[in-house]
Amino acid sequence: MRLRHKPWADDYMDDNNHIVIRSPFEWKGTWNEVFDKKQPLHLEIGSGKGQFIAGMGKQHPEVNFIGVERVKSVIVGALKKALDAETENVRLINEDAQDLRDLFAPNEIDHIYLNFSDPWPKSRHEKRRLTFHTFLEQYEDVLKPGGELTLKTDNRGLFEYSLASFSQFGMVLEEVSLDLHGLEDSLNVPTEYEEKFSAKGQPIYRCKARFKG
Repeated sequence: MRLRHKPWADDYMDDNNHIVIRSPFEWKGTWNEVFDKKQPLHLEIGSGKGQFIAGMGKQHPEVNFIGVERVKSVIVGALKKALDAETENVRLINEDAQDLRDLFAPNEIDHIYLNFSDPWPKSRHEKRRLTFHTFLEQYEDVLKPGGELTLKTDNRGLFEYSLASFSQFGMVLEEVSLDLHGLEDSLNVPTEYEEKFSAKGQPIYRCKARFKG
């Protein structure tokens, strides 16, 4: 899908730089200072249009949420949702972070969310999958000991690959669901993609895994 260029995006983010952090690498190790309260830090990688992170911020005022989204024309949608939700505990980063360790200090994050990441189905692209072991190494470094990761996807191949990758890395699988919406989890906050695929009858897969402390 071709994304429409939004020439007003930079001005919109500058006008709301209390939510979109414009010099994020400078906050490494001090991220709680960009929030009103010092609370557990949860990170979503690939926030898209922001329905998940805005919803989570509203549902969990006791947690601070950071969303990373590299596409400028997409993150402005997340910014609008955060503003509409009037959340004080959501911040956004517009960067293509090749290594999370450039943004976050060791043990700075409590929980990571991977929602509907690109499955990169071809074998030659395995290293690009966000559950490849080099990414897991990054997550383990920035997460606190025993930190958790939650994966949601509609792609069965990526889900099965990720379960194997987590296990091989020595992570503890705390939940494996082959039909998330069949669980009727009242606390689940759906993403835009999740609603789209679920409406078509596509099962949504979820896994919660923990790094050993």
